[in-house]
Formats: sequence, C-alpha cells, structure tokens
Amino acid sequence: MQNFKKIIGNIHLWLGLASGLVVFIVSITGCSYAFQEEIQDLTQPFRFVEAQNKAFLEPSKLEAIAKKALPNKQLHAVMYSGKTKSAQAIFFHYEPSYYYIAYLNPYTGEVLKVKDMDSDFFRIVLMGHYYLWLPPTIGQPTVAISTLVFVVMLISGIILWWPKNESAAKQRFWFRWKNTTKWKRKNYDLHNVLGFYSAWIVLIIALTGLVWGFQWFANSVYWRLGGEKSTVFTEAYSDIKQKTTVTVQSPAIDRVWQKMLVEHPDATTIEVHIPESDSASIAVNVNTEIGTYWKIDYRYFDQYSLKELSVNHLYGRFHEAKLADKVIRMNYDIHVGAIFGFAGKVLAFLVSLVAASLPVSGVFIWWGRRKKQTTATVSSKVYS
Repeated sequence: MQNFKKIIGNIHLWLGLASGLVVFIVSITGCSYAFQEEIQDLTQPFRFVEAQNKAFLEPSKLEAIAKKALPNKQLHAVMYSGKTKSAQAIFFHYEPSYYYIAYLNPYTGEVLKVKDMDSDFFRIVLMGHYYLWLPPTIGQPTVAISTLVFVVMLISGIILWWPKNESAAKQRFWFRWKNTTKWKRKNYDLHNVLGFYSAWIVLIIALTGLVWGFQWFANSVYWRLGGEKSTVFTEAYSDIKQKTTVTVQSPAIDRVWQKMLVEHPDATTIEVHIPESDSASIAVNVNTEIGTYWKIDYRYFDQYSLKELSVNHLYGRFHEAKLADKVIRMNYDIHVGAIFGFAGKVLAFLVSLVAASLPVSGVFIWWGRRKKQTTATVSSKVYS
C-alpha cells in the first residue's frame, strides 16, 4: 500500500508541475466568467429598453438598420430577449475573423450600442479559458489535454488524501491552525482540506470541459447513455430549386419569426439566423427558460418554402430529445453551475477559485519538501 501511494504521489506531483500553469489560467478565467451575465446587466445600460405597448420591429427591419450601422459585415442573427431588453444584431464571421453586436431598441430600431466583442473584457477572459489566448489550433488541444491531466490529478489527490484510519480521518476533514502559526501547515491544509471538499464538484466541471475538449469523449458519454444522433452540428439546407417558384411575400425571416411568436408565447429569447447562402436554411433558436440553455428548441426552415427541415444531430426540437440528448445539451449549464440556478453559479465560482489555488499551494508544498531534502542531503555530507 505504501509503494502504491508513493507511485500515485509521483504521478500527482509530476502531472501537477506539468499542467499547473494551464490549470491555474483555465480555473481563474472560469471563475472570472461565472457572473459575466449579471455583471454586464449591471454595468451596460444599453442592454435594456423601456417596455412599450406595441409590437417589436420585424427581423428584416432590424437587419436593415444593423447593416447600415455595420456596412460590409455579415449579419449572423437577430435575437429578441423580451420586452425590457434590447434586441441584438449579431455579426460573426471566421475568415476574415470578426465579432460585433449591435444593440437595438426592438420597438423603434434605434441603435443603442455597436460593440466590438473581440475587445470585450469577458470575451477576452473566455478566449483565455478556451485557448489560453493562443491560436485555437494550439490552445484548444493544450487546454483539453491539461484538463484530462487535471482529472487524473483530482483522482490521484483523493487517493493520496484518503486516511489510513479513523484518527487520521478526523485530522484531514478540518483545518488544524489553532496551535500553529506556520504558513507551511496552513498551506498544506489549504491544498488538502479545500482540495478534498471541492474535488468532487471540480471533477464534474472538468469532465464537462472534456466533452468540448475531445470529440471522442463527447461521443463516448453520449453513446454510453444510449444516444443515437450525431454530436456534431451540421447545416440543414434549403431546396434551391424552389427559389424561382415561390411567390415573394413578406421576408422569409419575418414569417418564421411570426410563426415562433405564435407557437412559443412563453419564449424568453428568439434568435433568428440569417441565411448566409442560397442553400442555407433559416435556423431559429427559441428558449423558454431564463439562465439556462439546455431546453432551447432548435428549428430549421427552408428559406423558400418555409417547410420545416429535420436534422440528425442533437440540436433539434426539444420535445424530440431523449435522455442522452438532454444530458449533452445540459453540458454547458452543468459546467457553469447554472443548472442549479444562482446558487449553482456561486458554487461553481467558489470551487473554481479553489481549483485555481491548488497548483499554487501544491508548488509551495513541493518546493518546501525539495528544500528540506536538499538541506538534509547537504547536512549529511557535512557530518559524514
């Protein structure tokens, strides 16, 4: 047993030294991002409008206004978020890369704010969390591999923490600072006691991170739960042969939006995606719940006939989602704690803070032991 724990200890040590910096950055950025929605609501008045007793402007009208504010940029979607929130015209593109949001009054079309999201504080934090501010092709696998290493470290840490007997157990559940002022003892307890209590929740957060980090991991979880669809989003396509046969009425995006208003009177957000090519569909996301995303109804319509299109991946109609589909859909809400409401986000914030401290306190423990061993070696040579 002693040899086994020594092996586990070495694994824990060297994996920790190898991944510590990445774990610290990912944890501290995740911690910083936890309340981004609440903080932005408090500090960005352009996100809100005064409720009026009239209908919103149609997506096509907001599209025209937004394109005047941001000419030569491709509009990705128009999102409505209720009677007291501004509508968002989202401009997003990969090559060339840009991401802007134009905040509009949904009743009048007034442009309240045009924001370059690439310079937004929380966007920068998120890029650190995803990619360590490196190119995605380098940063994403680095974060994914480090997260996998961190999972091994959490498990090995629990094994190392596990007490040999009842007497040892009593000492490891609580801080023992009453009769000591040594910072080494306090640092050791911070690493072990806080690490133990937070490890179980941090493990869940890390595993949900791996769902994004590795496609094989996402597929393994999904298929183990009995999933039958693809976990990868693929585009639904319109029948371009109908382009010249359909009588032009009101814009297709407006008709799809009106259809969603009728079918989902309880919607908190409706996001209408603008077709980016002649063959693209009109995608629309409808959420009926504030603060979470797993119940979003993803719908796709032929931009010419408005016929609803089916898809063979997770992101389709919510009422068609099975258990495995719902679990993967919940991944983001579990990762940030939102699945349990505001209390869950507070808990995710606190354990992420602890996770960020573990590499730091761990390095101090290692350095203290290394220094002690070096001193002992020097002393033995002096007196030998």
